[in-house]
Amino acid sequence: MEAEDVRRALALDRAWVERLHAGWLSLMDLAVFGDLRSSRLGAMGRIRKRVLDVGEKLRALTGSREWLTRPRERLKHALASSYTLKESLSQLDRAAGEADGGAALAVFRQRLGALQDDIAGPLAGLEQAWAALLDAQYFEEDEPD
Repeated sequence: MEAEDVRRALALDRAWVERLHAGWLSLMDLAVFGDLRSSRLGAMGRIRKRVLDVGEKLRALTGSREWLTRPRERLKHALASSYTLKESLSQLDRAAGEADGGAALAVFRQRLGALQDDIAGPLAGLEQAWAALLDAQYFEEDEPD
């Protein structure tokens, strides 16, 4: 596995990362300051917690992996971050289903959907590239000398 190939594969488009950050910020703003309501006790706290969790997972995906010295570990971390981000988004979507009112509910659902869509397309291609590099390295190790 070439370190330069891994570096290129892990390089994320800055404009995409900035869009994801802005999308997440708008969700957090609505969750904290928006007019979202729920008749279920504790639902709004769960929604805010899930939005924060998505932000943490988004940071893990888009942050530097320079602290990992081995290219293989960087790829594995990127893939794991990707999977946990998607799971966190799914949990937020379920939690948002507990909101049942407020002027900001439709806007929150629309922005959540837009963020999910903006993540899903590019991330699928990135996951494939990362997995292909890991698979190639795995098969290189298994080849007899």
